[in-house]
Amino acid sequence: MNHDPSLPDTEPASFWRSRYAIGLIVMGAVAAYFLLSEHRAHFFGALPFLLLLACPLMHVFMHHGHGGHAGGHGYQHHGGEQASNTSAPPQAKTGEQP
Repeated sequence: MNHDPSLPDTEPASFWRSRYAIGLIVMGAVAAYFLLSEHRAHFFGALPFLLLLACPLMHVFMHHGHGGHAGGHGYQHHGGEQASNTSAPPQAKTGEQP
């Protein structure tokens, strides 16, 4: 392999920008078309179950499950204190300077 030291080192192109990836995407699109056109009844029959499955999956991935909640739903992640609904200023704890 010939390497010209005067040229800056560049990283190889990403797989998704190669001609193999384009071929993979085209073949996947053709396969998806034929699967959907030939098995439309099976797909639409399973669609209600897929929608029901989406609810717990969204809950797990968007809310990161239920573990690790410190202080309930009113917990502020940046301050670490419980959020309150009152507009009163925070009170100093016993032994702390205001």
